[in-house]
Amino acid sequence: MTARNNMTPLVISWTLLLCRPSFTSAVLNWEIQRYDGWYNNLAHHSRGTVGAPFVRLLPANYADGVYTVLQEPELPNPRSISNVAMKGTSGIQCDRNRTVLFVYFGFHVIDEILETTGSGCPPEFLNIQIPSGDIIFDPNKTGNVQLPFQRSQWTTSSGQSPNNPRVQINDATAWIDGSSIYGSSHSWSDALRSFSDGLLASGADNMLPRQSAGMVRLWKMADPATGQRGLQGLYDFGNARANESPFLRAESIIWFRYHNYLASQLKGHNPNWKDEDLFQNARKRVIATFQRILFYEWLPAFIGQNVSKYRGYKKYVDPGISPEFQSAAIKIINSMVPAGIYMRNQKCAFRSVTVNGSEAPALRVCNNFWSRQKPNVNGSETIDELILGMASQIAEREDNIVVSDLRDYMYGPIRFTRSDLVALDIQRGRDSGLPTYNQARQAFDLQPIKTWESINPRLHSENPKLFEQLAALYNNDTSKLEMLVGGLLESDENSERLFTTIIREQFERLRDGDRFWFENTKNGIFTARDLQSIWNTTYGDVLLATINVGDAGIQRNVFFWKDGDPCPQPKQLNESDMEPCIKLRTMHYFQGSGAGFGILIVALCCFPLAALLLAFTISIIRKKEKNKLQKKRNSIRKPTDPREKIKASEWQGPKEPKRPVSILFESNRCIKVMDSKHSLIRNINLSNHGHADVIQSTNNEQKTLLLKVPKEYDLVLIFNSEEDRSVFVTDLKTYLENNGLGLLIHEVKEQTLLKEAVTKRQRIKILDTFFRRVFAQVLEIDGSDAGDFDNETSKKAKESLKCELTRADFAGALGLKEDSMFVEQMFSLADKDGNGYLSFREFLDIFVILMKGSPEEKSKLMFAMYDIDGNGSMSKDEFSQLLRSFVEISNNCLSKAQIEDLIESMSQDIGFEAKEELTWEDFHYLFRDHYTELELAQLNVKGIEGQKRNRSNWASFIIKKKETEVKNAAENQPETNQAETNQPKTNQPLSPSSFGLDLRKRFGKKYDIKSSQSNVFTEAKREKYSKSKFQQKIQEWRQFIQNHQRQIFCTIIFFGITAGVFVERAYYYAVLREHSGVPQTSRVGLIIARGSAAAVSFMYSYILLTMCRNLITSLRETFLNHYIPFDSAVDFHRWVAMAAALFSVLHSAAHAVNIYTFSANPLSVLACLFPEAIYDDGSELPLKFYWWFFQNITGMTGVLLLFVFSILHVFALHYFRRISFRAFWVSHHLYIAIYILLILHGSAALLQPQRFHVYFIIPTLIFVGDKFVSYSRKKIEIAVVKAELLPSGVTNLEFKRPKDFEYKSGQWVRIASLNLGTNEYHPFTLTSAPHEDTLSLHIRAVGPWTIRLREIYSPENISLLGGYPKIYLDGPFGEGHQEWNKFEVSVLVGGGIGVTPFASILKDLVFKSTINSKILCKKIYFIWVTRTQRQFEWLEDIIREVEENDKNSLVSVHIYITQLAEKFDLRTTMLYICERHFQKLSNRSLFTGLRSITHFGRPQFVPFFNSLVQVHPEVTKFGVFSCGPPGMTTNVEKASKQMNKRHKIQFNHHYENF
Repeated sequence: MTARNNMTPLVISWTLLLCRPSFTSAVLNWEIQRYDGWYNNLAHHSRGTVGAPFVRLLPANYADGVYTVLQEPELPNPRSISNVAMKGTSGIQCDRNRTVLFVYFGFHVIDEILETTGSGCPPEFLNIQIPSGDIIFDPNKTGNVQLPFQRSQWTTSSGQSPNNPRVQINDATAWIDGSSIYGSSHSWSDALRSFSDGLLASGADNMLPRQSAGMVRLWKMADPATGQRGLQGLYDFGNARANESPFLRAESIIWFRYHNYLASQLKGHNPNWKDEDLFQNARKRVIATFQRILFYEWLPAFIGQNVSKYRGYKKYVDPGISPEFQSAAIKIINSMVPAGIYMRNQKCAFRSVTVNGSEAPALRVCNNFWSRQKPNVNGSETIDELILGMASQIAEREDNIVVSDLRDYMYGPIRFTRSDLVALDIQRGRDSGLPTYNQARQAFDLQPIKTWESINPRLHSENPKLFEQLAALYNNDTSKLEMLVGGLLESDENSERLFTTIIREQFERLRDGDRFWFENTKNGIFTARDLQSIWNTTYGDVLLATINVGDAGIQRNVFFWKDGDPCPQPKQLNESDMEPCIKLRTMHYFQGSGAGFGILIVALCCFPLAALLLAFTISIIRKKEKNKLQKKRNSIRKPTDPREKIKASEWQGPKEPKRPVSILFESNRCIKVMDSKHSLIRNINLSNHGHADVIQSTNNEQKTLLLKVPKEYDLVLIFNSEEDRSVFVTDLKTYLENNGLGLLIHEVKEQTLLKEAVTKRQRIKILDTFFRRVFAQVLEIDGSDAGDFDNETSKKAKESLKCELTRADFAGALGLKEDSMFVEQMFSLADKDGNGYLSFREFLDIFVILMKGSPEEKSKLMFAMYDIDGNGSMSKDEFSQLLRSFVEISNNCLSKAQIEDLIESMSQDIGFEAKEELTWEDFHYLFRDHYTELELAQLNVKGIEGQKRNRSNWASFIIKKKETEVKNAAENQPETNQAETNQPKTNQPLSPSSFGLDLRKRFGKKYDIKSSQSNVFTEAKREKYSKSKFQQKIQEWRQFIQNHQRQIFCTIIFFGITAGVFVERAYYYAVLREHSGVPQTSRVGLIIARGSAAAVSFMYSYILLTMCRNLITSLRETFLNHYIPFDSAVDFHRWVAMAAALFSVLHSAAHAVNIYTFSANPLSVLACLFPEAIYDDGSELPLKFYWWFFQNITGMTGVLLLFVFSILHVFALHYFRRISFRAFWVSHHLYIAIYILLILHGSAALLQPQRFHVYFIIPTLIFVGDKFVSYSRKKIEIAVVKAELLPSGVTNLEFKRPKDFEYKSGQWVRIASLNLGTNEYHPFTLTSAPHEDTLSLHIRAVGPWTIRLREIYSPENISLLGGYPKIYLDGPFGEGHQEWNKFEVSVLVGGGIGVTPFASILKDLVFKSTINSKILCKKIYFIWVTRTQRQFEWLEDIIREVEENDKNSLVSVHIYITQLAEKFDLRTTMLYICERHFQKLSNRSLFTGLRSITHFGRPQFVPFFNSLVQVHPEVTKFGVFSCGPPGMTTNVEKASKQMNKRHKIQFNHHYENF
């Protein structure tokens, strides 16, 4: 600041006072006043503090007496009141010549003692309805315009009852303590300081404060004129609203300068003082000066009378701001604000201002709210000019009229940039529950008004229409007149003015209750000399010290301008002297964000798709890797054909994809068509044709060729070029000529060529009609079953009748290969004319015998098939060929030695050794025990599967015996199981009693006729339920509940708790958190979000318990297993995971709604909802949607959680888990990241404190303890003592049994190979029994890991390594199969590699029976379903061991070979007869070499379970345990449900899929 030579003697004398000894001491020897107002009153510490409630002087006036605001129609519309009572002509000079500087000093005083910028929580809106047609706000007469209004913040301890009505909060200190200069907190003050020489921080110009960087809690609304917002152009002040206008900003700058001026003076006289000494000394002097100016200079000028004399500090006085002062009395100052404000220099030159390139005489108030662009006030000199202009300008008259700059163009929120300050003040008074005007007057001992004119007689005489209109608004009821309206209408000449009384009362309480008041000599802050200096300092002195002006440039009393004072204003400004106010603009907070928000939501929804894409990519890679490994394992390579192949693409039909093929010319007039893998697609036999027809296309680059194949479908080839086609035609012609055949070539357009081609699909349709016609004639099937022939075109019918079957068609219909011996013999026999094709009549003749012929006719047919020379007898070679053709259908599941044994035994049975030739009678004798099977035998042709054939008697274990046969069989029945020696010779229906009778015989039970006869009656007495579907369904559900009562109980408990957690949180936020404002803002979205969040927290915490394998294995041996289904832990894990995924989706969807809601609500609402994260600084514009997703820890972790959840759940799908177990294993270890993210997700505590740990701690401790148990043994190296590579890709590992390793049959372990990665564990069921000294596993190579494991233990690799690689072992772990010993009768069903748990169980059962161990289980039926017994020959050894040790007939084994056709197909019947014949002679199976019974086809579980019911009538609960592919376990489950539906007997099914 420049030096001033024209300082007044008063200022000089005051400066000298600074040098007195009382100011030179560096000791802070007084109590420094706090910034936040606390402890000013030592009896009531919180009085006058930041956040203290207002102090009501009068009872609240709410509609309900508590908090509900009086609104229309009880009270008039606020805007209507403003238009009637406060609208008028501007430019009327203040009667007492108070200056504009007086007005804005008053605004600074208001900001010193009160701040109500904070909005209420929950947000409550009392928007003001604008009357239709309002010229400013609704010129289009829409009638739906509202001025935004949000209720003020209130203390939550109020508003509970009429005795405790709502009380609002003051966000500033009530004390006159310089908080508008230094801030209302210590941190705020620190942010304003430079911490150098006691100065407040300045910018580049040390006469101006520092530009705001967001470190100070400033109010920063948008500029309604330009729309600018942000911190640019704003200064840091202690007053949050100091940047509201250049005028209020200039007032704050004066006090900024004054502090630095005093600090600099103190520094000059006390160079050794520290920064804190300088700052606090300057601060206390500034506060004291401000108090004196305010109370003894400005206040008398305001109220027109002197205040009472100070009589000392009164601790009982509450300085709290009253609502009557805050919402009504102090608002009178608004009427004194002019429409524009002058600027002048110290030489009294009033300057023009620039507005949009033009000049104006003054700054328009309405266009300078929150202005950032300051072309007219852009430096320290312009601030001086503005202060000088305000000091010279006379304010508007203090009356009822408010200029349009405030009444029509007051700044508003961004969504509605202009507002009506008067209407807002009226609404604020209603929000505060102010009493009426008359009630207030009576309370202050003033005479209440009885007539409208008595409010202001002068005004009434001047403008009676005003009072008429106002009376009409209030229904002519003066008792309803509101305090603010009545106070503004009062006569300024009336000494009993209400507002004057309230204002004086308020400031006197502020003074008398302030312990740090400068006049209080007892606080020890100032000496008498100090006080004298303070008393001598006026606001004019402050201005002389802070702006560049001399005595001649400014009047002594700057709050008044009197005649003779320097620099009179040019004129009293009115609205017409300046540019018009910028009009209202509206916007939606979400404007411009819709597209980005939608794209982001779609992107988040694509997370599962991205995870699926990743999973499919990995699955493809794993498949390729697996194929590569399998090719590597395959030591036998197919030799490449040295013959040249011609490559092209085959056109298969208009809607079929093309496929690459290669054509190979064979030497026997046969053309082979091969696929890309060199597998045969079809043979084209040209032997029966004299020439070949070829049709070529003449357009479309001439690349297409059709080779006509009579009586088959045509071959259409598309070559790469015309040249390639020409080469093929040349090669074909040469090939045909070499084989004595001709070639006919035709040329047509490609479209015609393709239309004429007979495709494979067309051929199939013709054959379908062919077979259906055969079936219709032979089986006497009506049209509804065989198909409607009448609707077929005559062309198709003609084609079907003329159709002839090739050998390939015939073999395909039988499901056999074309070169099969059986096909060859059958086709040759049926082809009577020998033309190489079967006509409709030829096929029909032989089909009649096969389908409806007697056993004799069928045996004659077979005899004729293999009587090759047709001499009526069969040689030994022909008989061997017959048997070999039947064995052929077993796909070589019998070795040559077994076949020779079969032929020899059957030859001996019919006495072939003594004969050279075999007659039909000898051949027919073979079927003496199997007439029923032979009569039921048919030819299994495609198309007949859907026809109605009675197969109820086909189960091979359900056989009826004649009574004499039963008796003889009972007498000769051995202890061990043997094959049936007799078969029924009748095709009568089999009774249930015979089922049970035969089953007992087979399973080693002794019986007699009496018992068998009694079983019939017993079965009849067994209670069965009605066959009505409704009752069956009820019974099915009853049995289901009985079988799964533990699962149902635990599921209800767990998900009941989950629902309770959901409801509790939802109810809490919907009802109990009303005060937060959350329910009102986003009720549905928030209820779902918080409820689902609690449910997810609970489920994702307690899902850990389902992963505690060691704990589950231990607990399942306790009494708890009777109540908790520990074996269902994996299934329960899936259910919980799926439910958690559902709740996660709900949570995310709800938050998407919430984020939209938050992005469309003002900042004041968000600050209410999230007080810990968001501060309402008046900028109002809500946080953009991307902030919620990416710019806070909750959003970022939420997005990451969505992605991780997608990965986790997608890779846990069965398809991907089966293809790539490692990917599943790795992705599932992301659970660690999930729990970290869940903890971080709630750590921000946006809505509530972190609650996840409430659910998480206990399960985590248990889970970590369980993991420690596993880790303690997982890293112990286990030596492998034996490794054997078994057929079908099975690897048998036998390894040492660790010390103290106890397990039960049916349990499983997890192993890791040291050579394949010590962290990748895979689960396998133990095949060893608990009594064995070693542990064994049978591992099938189906994936990359198991394939590599097989390679590691190959003999070649073992020889290189010099020993067996060691493994890590984790387990054992329990599962449902170990429950087999808890049922009297258990059925074990194993499919494929799923037999491994039963190997351990069978060995364990037999061992326990040999040592007479007491077990509940008395009988086990083991059903082994396998495609061929050679797939798992290792199991045959185990079963053989069981048969040898099973002395008590505890185990009954049935083996089903599924690769064969069903039992009563003719070919399978012959094989079945051979098997039974061999078993009868040698007491062992031809296929397995075991005493166990071998069946052909798939087991039928319902008849089998029915027979169990008959065999074991005393058993009420059967245990059924299955392990294998899902299709098999599903069939077992269906059969169990069907039995449970029929009987009271329960079949409890436990299953595992692989």
